[in-house]
Amino acid sequence: MKIAVVGATGLVGSKMLQVLDEQKIKMDELIVAASEKSVGKEIVFQGRGHRVIRVEDAIEARPDIAIFSAGASASKQYAPLFAAKGSYVIDNSSAWRMFPEVPLVVPEINADTITKDTHIIANPNCSTIQMVLALNPLHKAFDVKRLVIATYQSVSGSGVKGIGQLDREEGRTECSSLPDAYPHQIYRNVLPHGGDFCENGYTTEEEKLVNETRKILRAPQIAVTATVCRVPVTGGHSEAVNVEFNKPFELNEVRRLLESQPGVVVQDDPTHNLYPMAITSYDKDEVFVGRIRRDYSVANGLNLWVVSDNIRKGAATNAVQIAKYVIDHIL
Repeated sequence: MKIAVVGATGLVGSKMLQVLDEQKIKMDELIVAASEKSVGKEIVFQGRGHRVIRVEDAIEARPDIAIFSAGASASKQYAPLFAAKGSYVIDNSSAWRMFPEVPLVVPEINADTITKDTHIIANPNCSTIQMVLALNPLHKAFDVKRLVIATYQSVSGSGVKGIGQLDREEGRTECSSLPDAYPHQIYRNVLPHGGDFCENGYTTEEEKLVNETRKILRAPQIAVTATVCRVPVTGGHSEAVNVEFNKPFELNEVRRLLESQPGVVVQDDPTHNLYPMAITSYDKDEVFVGRIRRDYSVANGLNLWVVSDNIRKGAATNAVQIAKYVIDHIL
């Protein structure tokens, strides 16, 4: 069993290696690849040093699985070359998510879309992953009609540039060779801006929540609108999710369904100030749901507060879970 991590020196790539170790994914050989500037660096994994190699050399090594966190342009260039060699590519970028023939997978929901012929598998956007994991059992029971989403996304969602900008503005680091991630100060600020602006006034991050949610839940009819905000939090994305169902529901049944969903933890005890927070979800693999309450302004309306570590379940953990499924069911 050969597993390659492409983009292994980056923020998410490093976390993928950590999660591979934690999940005890069995492999005979680990291949670490990255851009030319990182080639030759040493990465320690399970007590052994591994030299970073060129992506082209990783392709020739014919790994069984190649987990990508190298950006959309690199994925578009290299993922088909890995696939042509028989590798199963799990891609964390936006490059392949909306191709009809490419599975967009949250393993607890739709791992069945992976087959022996799907050699490119897309990892969804971090904000989408945590939300659909909470919505999945509720959609099955009550049929989601409409979603209104507001996200409060941490700077780690912008990689080391985002973290570096917040650190500089907080005064924790004096200088950095990295450019700013945002057009405005993020320290003590909230930016209603995630991704790039589209012609329709929405951003690419907001469009991902619309399109990916429909694809993963296999429900193109769901009406979705979103506002994405970046907040001065180092790690963990938070979301206010307003749901309108086609069917009536009882709150106790909503809580029961959420508690029964693998990967979801309910934290909902307002009398003791218990609700999900970015700081308490940090470095955890679960999706945390709280502030569960009926929306009385509309028939069959529900409000949820959904929080998760965007680097773990929102990226690295979900990708490793996909790899485990491929190992157990495909290879």
